[in-house]
Amino acid sequence: MAKWLHFLFRGGISAIVMASATASARAQFQWPPDAPPAQTEAARPAEPLNTSSIPQAKPPVTAGPTLNGKWKGELTQIGSKAPYKLQLTVSPTGGETKYPDLHCSGKLIRIGASKSYAFFIEVITEGASTKGGSCPDGTITMARSGDKLALSWFGDIEGNIIIAYGTLSK
Repeated sequence: MAKWLHFLFRGGISAIVMASATASARAQFQWPPDAPPAQTEAARPAEPLNTSSIPQAKPPVTAGPTLNGKWKGELTQIGSKAPYKLQLTVSPTGGETKYPDLHCSGKLIRIGASKSYAFFIEVITEGASTKGGSCPDGTITMARSGDKLALSWFGDIEGNIIIAYGTLSK
């Protein structure tokens, strides 16, 4: 008799679980599919939100070294025989790059900083390797020491990791 009650109790729990799961599914999905939706107070469309009075958030300016200004110098690419020129303009939130020898330029997006370094994503806007040019998008890490700016760059062209580094001046 105890085994029968145990089986009955377990079956009852299963039936309750199945009923609640079915009710939840019915609440999410209309049955039959072509039935008009039932409009309840909660289901009625809300009035459009007036966003004109909400202040717009500005991107946070990350802490780190002050890199603002115009910099120039040469980068050495690992595995390459000759360095190439880089002209760099840095602002608090990003910057611009220009590689005159490679006929490329790009935009920098500042993604973070530590006490000594700032980190950027570089998106090539002219001369991109994905559009027949020679420059891939990449990442840049910069550190300032007085009037010098140490820069390391890495990216990928068709599965080949490219690393370049250099020291720039104002």
